[in-house]
Amino acid sequence: MSIHYSYIDAPNLFIQHQNGKRYAYRELGEKKGTPIILLTHLSANLDNWDPRIINGLAKSRWVIAFDNTGVGLSNGKVPNNISQMANDAITFIKLLGFPKIDLIGLSMGGMIAQELILKEPSLVRKLVLVGTGPRGGKGISNVTRVTNLDFVRAILTFKDVKTYLFFPNTKNGKKKVKEFLIQIKKRKNHRDKTISLRAYRMQLNAINKWGKDRPADLSKIVQPTLIINGDHDRMVPTENSYDLANRIADSKLEIFDQAGHGSLFQYPNEFVQMAHKFLS
Repeated sequence: MSIHYSYIDAPNLFIQHQNGKRYAYRELGEKKGTPIILLTHLSANLDNWDPRIINGLAKSRWVIAFDNTGVGLSNGKVPNNISQMANDAITFIKLLGFPKIDLIGLSMGGMIAQELILKEPSLVRKLVLVGTGPRGGKGISNVTRVTNLDFVRAILTFKDVKTYLFFPNTKNGKKKVKEFLIQIKKRKNHRDKTISLRAYRMQLNAINKWGKDRPADLSKIVQPTLIINGDHDRMVPTENSYDLANRIADSKLEIFDQAGHGSLFQYPNEFVQMAHKFLS
């Protein structure tokens, strides 16, 4: 059984449920122990993970990234609510036969992670929430407006929208976004399929609903939880990370200075070190 040590050339794998749902995924690292499952951000596919992060985590862990229903090379339609996205993620995890996982959720993926753990608490050993917030959290229902404004800015300036959404407009931020964009374009063969406009709108709709929904009882999350963000998160305001830390009993909060929504991509090596220490 071959072990892939670079995310750049990890093959696209597929697994299908008897209900017809087919999931695309990539895995890295030695296939032993508790795997790390990654839940990604709005509009992202498998190619939006920074290889430096996946490769770093996979040095000592089995790491799996996947396209949830209706995204990229996975089939079906993107649900218009976070709860169903969590159900689909649970289906994928159980298809792979894992009794226990560690979970890293980024942005929208962090919202899905919260729903997943409330639905299936026994499935998750440890939880990492990055650049995300609780259901009904402050400013989350504004994600659509912030995203649309930055899309216009990106078009007018011929830049990738993540330049504005993920990184601060500082000397360090500008340097780091260039490095990040080079990394996610390194894979040349068998790239994932870009999310459709309809699927993207469904995700925005789901986040909007999540932001307006009644708060969840986060005291039910008893797993050790690491919460990470930048101090300048425009998409999911940083105060939501403090809110999560206050409401999840066994939690630790780490805030990167002069960092934005994509703090893990701005400080990939530091993020990997933090995650390794916490998940070990």
